[in-house]
Amino acid sequence: MDEAMVKTQPYLANTAPTDPAGFEPAIAEPPAQLYEPGEIYRGGVTGLAAVSGAAFSLFRELGFLIVRQALSMAEVNDALAAIEALCAGQVPGDYHVRFEAGARRQLDSLEPALRQDAIRKLSDFVQIEPRLLAISRHAGLHAVLRELLGDEPLMFQDMALLKPPRIGREKPWHQDCAYFDLPQGTRVVGVWLALDEAKVENCCMHIIPGSHREGPVVHFQRRDWQICDTEVQTRRCLALPMQPGDCLFFDGLLQHGTPPSHSPLRRRALQFHYRPKSVDMLPDDSERLRLFGEEGKDVSC
Repeated sequence: MDEAMVKTQPYLANTAPTDPAGFEPAIAEPPAQLYEPGEIYRGGVTGLAAVSGAAFSLFRELGFLIVRQALSMAEVNDALAAIEALCAGQVPGDYHVRFEAGARRQLDSLEPALRQDAIRKLSDFVQIEPRLLAISRHAGLHAVLRELLGDEPLMFQDMALLKPPRIGREKPWHQDCAYFDLPQGTRVVGVWLALDEAKVENCCMHIIPGSHREGPVVHFQRRDWQICDTEVQTRRCLALPMQPGDCLFFDGLLQHGTPPSHSPLRRRALQFHYRPKSVDMLPDDSERLRLFGEEGKDVSC
């Protein structure tokens, strides 16, 4: 079987017990100003073919790279149609759905076409949705990933992050490598593809540029598996607005998060994670928790 068609369940996140019905637990609002951007980023390169040595150097310095118009509008529309079909339960096969806590009372009354506005995220769908599998294998994306990883890229996580209007929960500040059972020092690159316009108002990505070079940060189980709010260097916060089809490449150690949505606007995105094909997942979480967990360290939150 093609490795990319194998169901992807690569990580063992330290999260609160999940509702068997698929609802996320309700969480408190984050502290004020936790996502107040010091600056709004307008840079990037246009088109995957334009990514050059200078762009790769910028990625290594800042921990991220935005490629504008990485996907065509036809590809964006295909992705949206696939996500809508998954949300409506129209795609046969197994995949994971997580509903927003705020949708618990309204879910049963929603028409299938509106179920996406109750869903926080979808995952493990590429093996059953060929349109999304094709995007995860996009030749232009893989050409960039090959350079960033120094090896042939292997996708090991696929998600659709929907951030529904008004009820989309916060994703607190974190490092993605804190969720993955991989050997220390493994290069991981996330690919975040905007399918709607992502603005500050509807919760675009917020990052701490250059934070990937500071190494692993201790995570705590609070509103999520997260960096302690008091440890977030909010004065360095940079917001990354994106248009449909724009692509964010980001280092697995880059500190980032998104605030809760109080906007009437959708903010749907695809997110894939890639590692070097030559690196295998570890059999348990001991290495990950040694690096990112609080046990045995003089820390508190």
